[in-house]
Amino acid sequence: MTLTARLNMLPFDDLDARRTLLTEIFGGPVPDSLSILPPFYCDYGLGAAFGERVFINQGCFFLDFGGITVGDRVLIGPRVTLSTAGHPVEPDERYDFITHAPIVIEDDVWIGAAATVTPGVTIGHGSVVGAGAVVATDVPPLSVVTSAGAVERKRLGG
Repeated sequence: MTLTARLNMLPFDDLDARRTLLTEIFGGPVPDSLSILPPFYCDYGLGAAFGERVFINQGCFFLDFGGITVGDRVLIGPRVTLSTAGHPVEPDERYDFITHAPIVIEDDVWIGAAATVTPGVTIGHGSVVGAGAVVATDVPPLSVVTSAGAVERKRLGG
């Protein structure tokens, strides 16, 4: 998080410094064709891997403790959240440990502004996730998914 704070303070046109910090954040070389517009936030960094020609717009959050894999030619809109970690659902267990599962975004995916992708989701190649969607299940290849409103899944005991 210290490194992403430094990234977000760089002048916008300082591409060399941005590339150097991205290499530090992600623990190794990133493709030259990777474009991440600041501000950008991630909590771990070492859990993310990127393909070629990936574009990540401003204000994105990558909570990558569980691992994030982004394929080739992926477009990620502004304010998108990819969250691989969470807490148990049952109230008695919420503070005991963190749950996590990887997110996989296959080639040629477009994720619209302010979408959220939850732990364990794979988004199939060529798919589109509509702006503001909350993606909690796998998306088949070549699909368009959107969501609006809240849906009660179950009632918790208590």
